[in-house]
Amino acid sequence: MPARLLSIPAVAAALDVDRRTIYRFIAAGDLPVVDLRTGTGRSRIRVPAAGLDEFISSRAVAAPRPRR
Repeated sequence: MPARLLSIPAVAAALDVDRRTIYRFIAAGDLPVVDLRTGTGRSRIRVPAAGLDEFISSRAVAAPRPRR
């Protein structure tokens, strides 16, 4: 089965952040992309769903310990 690809607005909605934040994550190499360019025009990038899952897992933090 082919990998599920997500648009930038869909990834932004899933993470509850602005699209510009997603582009910063991509530029930093934190989120993988697939370029669906069909010609010399603008590129059409998508984020593999598995790449988004890995990104979320890598950013997960442990719950804070309760205060005494």
